[in-house]
Amino acid sequence: MAKALIIGCGGVGSVAVHKFCQNSEVFTEICLASRTKSKCDDLKTKLENTTTTKITTAQVDADNVDELVALIEECKPDIVVNLALPYQDLTIMDACLKTKTHYLDTANYEPKDTAKFEYSWQWAYKDAFKEAGITAILGSGFDPGVTGVFSAYALKHHFDEIHTIDILDCNGGDHGYPFATNFNPEINIREVSANGRYWQEGEWIETEPMAIKRVYDFEEVGVKDMYLLYHEELESLAVNIPGIKRIRFFMTFGESYLTHLKCLENVGMTSIEPIEFNGQEIIPLQFLKAVLPDPASLGPRTKGKTNIGCIFTGIKDGKEKTYYLYNICDHEEAYKEVCSQAVSYTTGVPAMIGAMMVVTGQWQKPGVFNVEEFDPDPFMEALNKWGLPWRENFDPKLVD
Repeated sequence: MAKALIIGCGGVGSVAVHKFCQNSEVFTEICLASRTKSKCDDLKTKLENTTTTKITTAQVDADNVDELVALIEECKPDIVVNLALPYQDLTIMDACLKTKTHYLDTANYEPKDTAKFEYSWQWAYKDAFKEAGITAILGSGFDPGVTGVFSAYALKHHFDEIHTIDILDCNGGDHGYPFATNFNPEINIREVSANGRYWQEGEWIETEPMAIKRVYDFEEVGVKDMYLLYHEELESLAVNIPGIKRIRFFMTFGESYLTHLKCLENVGMTSIEPIEFNGQEIIPLQFLKAVLPDPASLGPRTKGKTNIGCIFTGIKDGKEKTYYLYNICDHEEAYKEVCSQAVSYTTGVPAMIGAMMVVTGQWQKPGVFNVEEFDPDPFMEALNKWGLPWRENFDPKLVD
């Protein structure tokens, strides 16, 4: 029925390819492309005898618009699924515009030389995509992604008005390393070390990194420390959920992780400012990424579960209401299925579902959109079918 060009073959890309191949009824063909073609070839060899989906591979520099355009013109996909680095969102969007091809990603753009990420750069493409008659879906991972779909679902089915959203991201997994990140170390550390921000009463409140801590008891994981961070879906939800008064994002971290991170910050290893070393210019954070464990290698080591969801408060039929919508994912079960840990799994599965929504026409209209701007129901149904079943709690403990 449809053909997808998937750019990126890291942990999330690997999960997504597994899921695209499981969904052969929709995706009859995929092309997997990366800067390192051998990674794509290895995954093709592993999967091609397990699926009726035809798999091809290609080498591409996702920073090069001309290379991307040439690949899209050769491949002729119905949709380009961007699972490369957030730095490359705009070049891939440019290539999709030039070839009039639908686009989807899982994380918003951030420039390499500035520790900052926001939707403004990608939202600026709205008119161009509309005029080209193609759809761009931004942030179809879990957070952002499923958290936005959860918000749209809660508004559609459980509230007349949503007043507050607290997004809670708990990873209770243990990989056994003294220090490692569960997704791209460069992106993860930039995100965690940035100032916190949350939306309240029409304005952004900024905090020092990790300055706001709460403790929460997560189902099937236990009591965990969590810290307020800025996360990109806060920006889109503040625009797309009418009447919202406050949105916050919390992520769990253990003391060991925070101690290691603080030490690395203190000695300059998390800096993105270039330095000269032995006659070469290097960026400390990129060097750190090179020496840390590859997140894609954590799967066979990781035990435990993730618990990610949204707690909503608001009004229904004139009465105050609370509602908690969440997913629990088991690291070991994810590895058994797709040879990746749950953090990659919870991002790769929604990437496939979002692409399916576009190519089947359920989420297809010209322009640039975040996931919460579409009907959540078919996506929610697909989550249950494709490995991320959701749960509800109508009397959750609130975060103070």
